[in-house]
Amino acid sequence: MKAVNARITKGLNLGSILVCADNSGAKFVRITSVKHGKSRKGRQVSCGLADLIKVSVRKGTKEMKGQVFWAVVVRQRKEYRRLTGERICFEDNSAVLLKDEDGNPKGTQIKGPVAREVAERWPFVSKIATIVV
Repeated sequence: MKAVNARITKGLNLGSILVCADNSGAKFVRITSVKHGKSRKGRQVSCGLADLIKVSVRKGTKEMKGQVFWAVVVRQRKEYRRLTGERICFEDNSAVLLKDEDGNPKGTQIKGPVAREVAERWPFVSKIATIVV
C-alpha cells in the first residue's frame, strides 16, 4: 500500500458501524478486522481513513446481509491533520465495499465526498467518486 501524506488519527475501533457510501446494496457495515493493523500486545486494533478493513454487512438487501467483504474507509468523524497544517473531519464514518484486496470497488458510484488521502492510495475508488476533498 502507498503511504498517505497526512497524520491520520485512528478513529474507528473493531465493531464500529459505518455507513456504506456506494451503491452495492449494503446500507450499514460493521468492522471485523483491519488489514496491516498495528497495535501493542493486548490492545485492540483500530483503523482510520484510507485503511483496508474487513466488514460484515449489517443492513442492506437480502442477498448482501451477513456477508463479509473487504472495504476502504473513505470518511471519518475524528479529525486528522494534513501536512499543510489544516485539520479535516467529516460528518459521518463511511466505507466503500471492494470486490478484492486490489482495490476494485463493488459499486459503480460513491455518494458524498471522499478524502484526498483515499484517492492517492486507492485510485480505482477515486475514479467512481463524485467529489474528492
